[in-house]
Parts: sequence; C-alpha cells; structure tokens
Amino acid sequence: MEKFALLARVEAKPGKEETILEFLKSALPMAEAESDTVRWYGLKISETTFGIFDTFETEDGRAAHLKGEIAKALMANAAELFSKDPVIEFVDILAVK
Repeated sequence: MEKFALLARVEAKPGKEETILEFLKSALPMAEAESDTVRWYGLKISETTFGIFDTFETEDGRAAHLKGEIAKALMANAAELFSKDPVIEFVDILAVK
C-alpha cells in the first residue's frame, strides 16, 4: 500500500501555461517507467497553477522519483516556465481506497 506521496505545485509564467500542460501530459511514460512510483497524476489546478501528485510504497521510492527524469526535465526548464520556484511537499498517506 502507498504510504508516501509528493505534491508539487508550479505557477506558470504568462504565456507558458500550454507548454506546462503539454509537458505534464507527455511525462506519463516517464512516470510509468519508474518502478517505485505507484500512481502519478498531472494536475491543472487553475489557469496558471499546475501540479503533480505521486504515491510510493517506500521512502526510497519517493527519493528516487525526486532524482528521476520528470524532476530533471522540470528543473531544467524552471526559469523559462515558472513565475516562482516550485513548491514540493512531502505527504504521508493516511488512507487509500
């Protein structure tokens, strides 16, 4: 069962909303390739705010994800895409259905 998660929120620079939306859609195969990532969600929270929510069975899986291809791709383009630094929260899952 998943016990650990990450919630990342990013705020798009004006005009970069579509680029972030398309990146999140295209990142699904990268998430599927991560054996320790149980679930991965790309989110649109508002017109300019986007997020990623992922779940893991172990802390090691969560740590590996933070060093993975999705994180690398996001951070490589952060200055161009985001109006402020991403907010990444470490979440403990209390219940799952």
